Amino acid sequence: MGRFQRRLILEERQSSSDGAGGREELWVTVAELWADIAARGAREGFAGGQGVSRVSHRAQIRFIPFGDPKRPKPDQRFREGGRVFAIIGVSEADERRGLLTCWLEEGALT
Repeated sequence: MGRFQRRLILEERQSSSDGAGGREELWVTVAELWADIAARGAREGFAGGQGVSRVSHRAQIRFIPFGDPKRPKPDQRFREGGRVFAIIGVSEADERRGLLTCWLEEGALT
């Protein structure tokens, strides 16, 4: 089996009219990407008076050049079924430009 076994949906936030003079924010699909994901750490805290758990992950995907709309960037997110991963940062995994590393947080308010 290959290394990239998890299909992630890359989404970005878009704002549109709600039809009543206001705006609503929607998450729209940008691309489907295959990834290798590993949990890196976890922490618990409070948000809005409730306990929350956040797990950090590192995902590796095949390299996508700057300027390509499929290249992930902060303020976007990955979705895998009911799981949501906020994208914290993206970097080249090595100088050969074979892979991108995406730093993610699951459980973040998105």
